[in-house]
Amino acid sequence: MSSDRREMMRLLGEFSTIGLTLASAIFIGIGIGYLLDNKVFNGRTSPWFTLVFLGLGIAAGFKNLYALSKRKDL
Repeated sequence: MSSDRREMMRLLGEFSTIGLTLASAIFIGIGIGYLLDNKVFNGRTSPWFTLVFLGLGIAAGFKNLYALSKRKDL
């Protein structure tokens, strides 16, 4: 009984990070794109790098979500 409870708590801990992982990947992507647009290229490329890195952040977030779901099945 104790091992079942321990396993449930471990899975709860892993899956409670899903939202944080997804949101942080998106915000990091937006941040990198914004810095490139406004600090490196002085707004000449705005909003293109922000949009590209937003897409990359979303893709990275869903890749992490997929990896977490596959780890649960093992």
